Amino acid sequence: MSEGLSGVSVSSRWAPAEEQLPADLAELAGPTEGIVKLPLHLAWSGLRAFDLGDEKLLLGMYRIVLLNGSREDCAHYLDAALLVAHWPILRKMLGRGVRTVWESRFTQLRPAAAA
Repeated sequence: MSEGLSGVSVSSRWAPAEEQLPADLAELAGPTEGIVKLPLHLAWSGLRAFDLGDEKLLLGMYRIVLLNGSREDCAHYLDAALLVAHWPILRKMLGRGVRTVWESRFTQLRPAAAA
């Protein structure tokens, strides 16, 4: 186990390394509309094209990127405003390790998590 930014222990097996996270949510400048096709290194099985106008598909794509993506993938495919807006639902779709690391790094996600 390793300690996250807030001193909370998280399992390194299920949590992204802190250096894999963006330094600031402002780095997340992904698309906010249209259809996004994820590359095979992110979505190697099942659905790869996601209509961001469909909330279920948007949440599914964000979950895939949050669980499997690198820092560059997050910056390319995620949008900061959409992440914050959908975090109360997304956080329930992620493992505790991933959720804890993101909420430890980004205070903007903590209030949304309590909403």
